[in-house]
Parts: sequence; C-alpha cells; structure tokens
Amino acid sequence: MESSLLYNDLNVFLGRRFKEKVQKISLNAGFSCPNRDGTVGHGGCTYCNNQTFNPAYCRTDKSITAQLEEGKAFFSRKYPHMKYLAYFQAYTNTYAAVEELKAKYEEALAVEQVVGLVIGTRPDCMPDSLLEYLSELNRRTFLLVEYGIESTSDVTLKRINRGHTFETARETVERTAQAGIATGAHVILGLPGEGHEELMEQARILSRLPLTTLKMHQLQLIRGTRMAHEYSQSPSDFHLYTADEYVELVIDYIERLRPDLILERFVSQSPKELLIAPDWGIKNHEFTERVKKRMRQRQTWQGRLYEAKQITL
Repeated sequence: MESSLLYNDLNVFLGRRFKEKVQKISLNAGFSCPNRDGTVGHGGCTYCNNQTFNPAYCRTDKSITAQLEEGKAFFSRKYPHMKYLAYFQAYTNTYAAVEELKAKYEEALAVEQVVGLVIGTRPDCMPDSLLEYLSELNRRTFLLVEYGIESTSDVTLKRINRGHTFETARETVERTAQAGIATGAHVILGLPGEGHEELMEQARILSRLPLTTLKMHQLQLIRGTRMAHEYSQSPSDFHLYTADEYVELVIDYIERLRPDLILERFVSQSPKELLIAPDWGIKNHEFTERVKKRMRQRQTWQGRLYEAKQITL
C-alpha cells in the first residue's frame, strides 16, 4: 500500500495504468445466468434483483455501441477528455458461446475512447477456451475480470442459492490470475449466518487469493427477492447494520486484508423504490468519507492486522 493512504483505492490502481481520468460505463449485453435458466439452478440467488444496478441506458434493446455512446454523453459533459472502460455488468457476462462473447467484447473496444474492459461474471462460468482468448485480449488492452464470490462459506453459499462452492471460486480466481489477467472479487457483508467473527475470517481467506481488486457492500433487502420473503418470515435471522455499525465492520475487515489489495468500494446504493432495508440515506462517497475519518480516529490502515502466513487454503 502507498504510505500516504489509509487503503488502496481504485484510483490508485487506474492511475498506474492510465494518464487520463477513466470512467466505467455499465452495459447490459443481454446475457442470462446459469442459476436462472436451469443449467445450475432456478430463480437465481436469493438476494438478486438486477434492476438494482442497471443505469437507465442499460437496456437490451440497445446495442453495446449505443449503450456506450449514451454513457459517454453523460460523463463527457463534466469531463470532456475522459477515457472509458466498458463494464459488462448485468447478469453473467461470460455465459454464452465464445464467438458471441468475442463479438460483444470487440464491439465495445471498437468504440472511440474505450480503453479497456471490465467483465463481471460467476466463477463457474470461465471455460478454458474463453480464458485463452481473454489472455490474448489482455495483452492488447486493459482487462479486469470480476467474480461474484459473495461468501467464502459453503453453508452460506448454499443458503443463498448461489449454485457454486467456494472451492470453485478459489480455483477460477487462481486460473485467471495465472493467465496474467487482473482478477477481482465481489462479496456481500452481512449475509444471514455470518457475524463479525465469520467476516473477519473471510477477509483473511480472501487475502490469500491472487486477487487484484475487491468490492464489498452491505446486505440489502430488495423487493421481489426470495431473501426479502425470508426476512418477512424470520427477521431474527438477519442483522441489518446501522451506518455507524457498518463503518466499524468495514474498518475491522480492511485491517485484516492484504495491504496491496485494491479496494474498489464498501457500499452499494439500490434504487429507493426497490430497497426495503437498510435505508441509510447516505451516498456512496459520503460513506467512504466516514470510513476514512473513522480510520484516522482509530489510527489504523489497510493490512494493520494482516498476517501473511495465517491461512492455508
């Protein structure tokens, strides 16, 4: 970690690669999910409602190019010289025939001012044939592959109907990193059954993976999901953090993370009309400032309690 920082953020990572300011533009490429179409399971993960993270321009009736151009038009009003990363975000963006995937990725890279790709996917959807292509792609453009790991506990993964084990995630992360590709992970803090002790262990386990970036966010209960129904039936199974509680949890978690891991975010904001709880009324950047302020008060930093030999996977 750079000595002047409390933790490594995404700007540090992108600043090492790009001279210009870089912005991700989210895309909906029209992919499905093997946990919805019956290949792995039905109904998807119990917490999932993809409407919570798709901007208005992300509609499958628009081409990749059209979505990128609309995203560029939005951001360029403030930053006319910005460059962009095409962020394949919605559902599982490696879940299709390799030739179809190639066509969509290459279409995105052909758009002016797009300087790389970020691909969000599941760890059980990375065949060797696709990884071979992505390895070649990585040699000619910026590439980050993000895997939804969500939890390191198989008990939790089963409970949320994730459809894969942590061993699958570990093996896929290792294969991707070995191919020379920057590899990210996403986890949800506060899933039912996971208290403070379990989450501190999770931070230690993730730190032993060859990850480049990590995204985390609080558990949110979203209308229309099975988890929302479960909460209505058994609210005592859930601990929904207050904003102050979650600040402390995030800092405890950061202290145990590998010092060079890039921390991309700590929270997520779902649309108010879909969110049941917790509703903190805080924007993401405001929460981040709270974390930084509290870290200074606690005189702590990323990796303060990290021990390189503490976990054997």
